[in-house]
Amino acid sequence: MNKKKMLILLFVLIISTFILSACGGDSAQEEINLLDSDWESIEELAQGQELNFYMWGGDERINQWVDNYAAQRLKELYDIELNRVPMGPNDYLNQLLAEKQADRDPGSIDLLWINGENFITAMNNDLLFGPFVDQIPNYHKYMDTDSYEITRDFGYPTDGYEIPWGKAQFTFIYDKARTENPPYTFAEFENWIKDNPGQFTYPAPPNFTGSVFLRHIIYEVTGGHEQYQNIESESELREKIRPAMEYLRDLKPYLWREGETYPATTAQLNNMFVDGELMATMAYSTVLASGEIESGNFPATVRTFVLENGTIANTHFLAIPFNAPNKAAAMVGANFLTSFEAQLEKFDPQKWGDLPVFSYEKLSEEEQQQVDNIDLGVATLEQEVLDSHSLPEMPAEFIPIIEEEWEKIIGQ
Repeated sequence: MNKKKMLILLFVLIISTFILSACGGDSAQEEINLLDSDWESIEELAQGQELNFYMWGGDERINQWVDNYAAQRLKELYDIELNRVPMGPNDYLNQLLAEKQADRDPGSIDLLWINGENFITAMNNDLLFGPFVDQIPNYHKYMDTDSYEITRDFGYPTDGYEIPWGKAQFTFIYDKARTENPPYTFAEFENWIKDNPGQFTYPAPPNFTGSVFLRHIIYEVTGGHEQYQNIESESELREKIRPAMEYLRDLKPYLWREGETYPATTAQLNNMFVDGELMATMAYSTVLASGEIESGNFPATVRTFVLENGTIANTHFLAIPFNAPNKAAAMVGANFLTSFEAQLEKFDPQKWGDLPVFSYEKLSEEEQQQVDNIDLGVATLEQEVLDSHSLPEMPAEFIPIIEEEWEKIIGQ
């Protein structure tokens, strides 16, 4: 091969390498630009994009809120096409792990509804894009950005990789036509169950509601929540929660079907309550009962209660996968979903009833008045009562261990 041909070949190789590098760097360049861009540029880039929103789909009211309200408003405001994909966290995390191992970028998911142990799993495996939260205008406009419930997720630092979307607090649900005075102390709660054998149960963990009920029992039986912020080993945790597991084991004869089987879902538990099989149900929500009354699913005499020592509250979040194909749309979608308009809309028990993440003090007088005018329904406890009975969640890494102990001691 003569010198001229060699030079031509070398030139072709250099140009080819440059083109391939440029193409392969599109995704990385987009990330750099998005994390450094002004908001107007991000909104402009998001125009006309799709937004594939992967989220738990087990509540039809939430599904309708996303499909009918959020999707419509994103289309009107930004020409963004929101596609809700019903998928639980375990499944979408497995999908993201598979895509990461296969070097698939861009991927298929733009936005995730996530929190707790699933967020930690995603962070530990580098599955999330960010930190993006500081780019979101409504994060700074409406939220208390120094609040523990915003900067921590089940005790784990969020570090700007997820933005708060809503809050929840656990409540028990009863029918005052059947129970005039619900229990308040834990001793009264135990007696209530034993005096009405076969009329109480809870969903089997790892069902979300059943699992949080289990954590309440642990707090009550073992002496409170503070001790669980300083556990140093798995063996220490297993030893500390054992009295609570033994308590639930001893309670089995007084439960529905003597604790030989448990409802698989919260929906099943609610149906049994409505049918009169059970004297109570439960929800990781303060306003679900009022919403179900308005929808005609619960009797008008249904009310809620919390126990003297409190109930667990937490925040749920939105996150963007590392390989999201439409990151700009995901950021714009997250900003809209945390806007005052969207937060107020989902606060309405007839539409969803999810607690907002905005700081009341950061609202204008007009916005505060709109919040005050929301009818939270006859079954919803006053916010002062809820706030004074709010308990923190356990560190997320404890939850699988607790569920494993329940299965070993009680579930089998």
